[in-house]
Amino acid sequence: MQMIKRILAVIVGLFLTVSIASCSSERSGGGSGEGEAVDALIGISMPTKSLERWSRDGVELEETLQEMGYRTSLQFADNKVEQQISQIQNMINEDPAVLVVASIDGSALAPVLDQAASKDIEVIAYDRLIRDTEAVDYYATFDNYTVGKLQGEFIAQELDLENEAGPYNFEPFSGSPDDNNARYFFEGAWDALKPYIDEGKLVVPSGKLPESVDKWQSIGIQAWMAPAAQSEMENRLNSFYRDKKVEAVLAPNDALALGITQALEANGYSGEQWPVITGQDADQANVRNILAGKQAMTVWKDTRELGDQVAKMVDQIVRGEEVDVNDTETYDNGKKVVPSYLLEPVVITKDNVQEKLVDSGYYKASDLGL
Repeated sequence: MQMIKRILAVIVGLFLTVSIASCSSERSGGGSGEGEAVDALIGISMPTKSLERWSRDGVELEETLQEMGYRTSLQFADNKVEQQISQIQNMINEDPAVLVVASIDGSALAPVLDQAASKDIEVIAYDRLIRDTEAVDYYATFDNYTVGKLQGEFIAQELDLENEAGPYNFEPFSGSPDDNNARYFFEGAWDALKPYIDEGKLVVPSGKLPESVDKWQSIGIQAWMAPAAQSEMENRLNSFYRDKKVEAVLAPNDALALGITQALEANGYSGEQWPVITGQDADQANVRNILAGKQAMTVWKDTRELGDQVAKMVDQIVRGEEVDVNDTETYDNGKKVVPSYLLEPVVITKDNVQEKLVDSGYYKASDLGL
């Protein structure tokens, strides 16, 4: 009889253990505890594959999220606004936990994102602020004003504008008129260079100088397209530089810098004639141009850091944790101030390409001809 009681006690104990484990599993939400993989779908909408940085960003973010255990739906919109809206609509129909959106036109997505909000799908604006909607929950980017400021300060330093009287022939460009970031880039550069323009140390023979920072779109290059920048630069050179040379060009990103460089080459510029040309993104072709002396600098935004930060924010949203932000004042999208996380950009010149881009693993030495 004693033996039977012992056997019954063991059976009851096992039953209670299984029951407690089952209840514990149900309370944990099927694996949503800290450090455990979460079975959730994340939608990723990128502007285009035709620009190196967006192709790289999309693939790296997708890989990072998949390594964390998430399912992903990655779409590239070929720089077509309607295509991006359609792709986001399709993602919403799949009921993702979070949408990560790098917009083509920051003011065109409000209606479709309102649909996401109606289904309690949270939205992270990736590198480009989404405007005119309350349905954007967070924004992750680099300090875009600082990007432009670094470009402007670099031009001032290279021309030694503090000490030299000039005047130096200067041609400014700005980014796509429908990209909210383009204003911040131009504003940072404008604040750094405007004093020298006012003093007459920088002159703009083409007359393509906005009346104020608010008029930045007047010199914008739609969709950040290199051929459009090349055509615009060729027009300026042919019309205003027959008897003079351009000595500095504000190119807000590497795609525009590449087009501007091609226009200069076609116009016979070479060697020491090259003007100071800025850029942004550290695209491979542009880094090669920096090493060859055809571009002075680029502002590098290590998109691996941006992808890691966005993936972390996605994970925090899904797990119901507090989401990391470090700016709650700057980015007003017309409907709300969007809580943001800003990362710091880095200036790349030929002197630190090896250290910053190769030693960090961003590029192989062979990618850059080193």
